Amino acid sequence: MLKGEQTRRKILEKAAPLFNKRGFNGCSMQDISAATGLEKGSLYTHFNSKEQLASEAFDTAWAQSSRARVDNVDRAAGSIEKLKLHIDNFVSKPPFAGGCPLLNATMDADDGNPVLYQKARKAFHGWVAFLGQIIEQGQKSGELSPSVDPAALSTLIISLLEGAFFTSRLQKSKAPLKIAQQHLNRHLEEAVRTVPV
Repeated sequence: MLKGEQTRRKILEKAAPLFNKRGFNGCSMQDISAATGLEKGSLYTHFNSKEQLASEAFDTAWAQSSRARVDNVDRAAGSIEKLKLHIDNFVSKPPFAGGCPLLNATMDADDGNPVLYQKARKAFHGWVAFLGQIIEQGQKSGELSPSVDPAALSTLIISLLEGAFFTSRLQKSKAPLKIAQQHLNRHLEEAVRTVPV
């Protein structure tokens, strides 16, 4: 790897948690300069603007979060178990520093950063598509009911998990996440799994 690419990666690794914790307006280029040990001018050598750095920092944070959430999902037997494992990964694995990048970016960028907002929308749609593929595979194998709308179920899972994560932060307790997990698992077994004839 070239030195310039190493430096760029180092900047993103330091900037991603800062932006995720403090938001776009709460994180200055001076903060990133202090965290990386680089002069602000050096930061602008690698990134044209704070907006570009924040955008790519979100990509870094989202990629790390996504990897943790899909860990071992491909090894689970059947679509229901894949979905349950994905839910468990969300609930049990430590979040990215500062919390869920998707939730934070959406809240932070909703009113004033259209580039970051579009990044968050794209990440959400990618998550829906990922879960939707698992659901469709389960329908093809006969494990999941054909009446289930993959996009709707994916959106339900994401919405309940993200809402529970938000509530757990307010309450400083994992209880809301555990409650969400229990309800989703029950829903998958009782309303989504095909009843054997």
